[in-house]
Amino acid sequence: MLTLAGTFQMGATVRYWSQVLLSPLFASGCAAFATALPPVEPVPAAMVAPPDLIYLDRSLGNDAIVRITTPYVACTGTLIAEDRVLTAHHCLAKRDGDERYLEQIIDVDDVRVELGGDYLPWGEIGVRAIVTPPCGHGSGVGDIAILVLRAPLKDLSTLPISEEQGPSAGEEVWPIGFGTCADSGDGIRRRSRPEAEITAVLGTRFQSLSAICPGDSGGPALNQQGAVVGVISRSAMDGEEATASRTEFTRVDRWQDVFANAQRISDGESPAEQPPIAGCESPELSESTASRSR
Repeated sequence: MLTLAGTFQMGATVRYWSQVLLSPLFASGCAAFATALPPVEPVPAAMVAPPDLIYLDRSLGNDAIVRITTPYVACTGTLIAEDRVLTAHHCLAKRDGDERYLEQIIDVDDVRVELGGDYLPWGEIGVRAIVTPPCGHGSGVGDIAILVLRAPLKDLSTLPISEEQGPSAGEEVWPIGFGTCADSGDGIRRRSRPEAEITAVLGTRFQSLSAICPGDSGGPALNQQGAVVGVISRSAMDGEEATASRTEFTRVDRWQDVFANAQRISDGESPAEQPPIAGCESPELSESTASRSR
């Protein structure tokens, strides 16, 4: 069964909090504990954000894997530069009254990036620009995005991107995310998922049998060198953390325009002046495919 794996204005610096988590996490739509969709197409593994988040005043070290919250969902992201976070496009798409994905992305003021990998984040930072392809708002081709932060995070580590060397069938990857399944039972925290072998490589995506939970969307798939080769897009989820099901990732090496535009915005250019992002034009079925039976 396949299911998609993923408000207030923030200042220009990291905010630190010393309060207590008061409200539970409620799930709906593509959230944890929600009713699974029919086993036809994957759907994003995002998680509905709790209405009130409270933070402990503690730093947990140099965590490159961060949690992203919006008025609609909570997802995972990867700090790939001091002021840039890689995540999934569908995590940032607006929804209509029936929770269907719209082509428009949410406002930057409605996105917050939470820092820390334990049960409670120790701080958060705002976003000043969102870079996405024109496709991918509902997952599938183009399900990749970069958040340009309002200020650089000097004290946190970053993860490298495998921009030139793409994934190969048979290669092992390690997904990481903040997702929570129905049987997780120990709160929201960063989790390293079991390693998984790539079973198929498409033009802009690749697949594996991975154990993914709602909220992992946007998280990285790391190769053996510790570089990000993919972004978690959608997966078959049955409420159990240990279940390895067909999962789809967006290839980072096929979306260099996204990284280039984000770099220019980071360097001071206006988001409105960026060139169009290529990659949505060719049907996926016409692109070369490599697969390996399991």
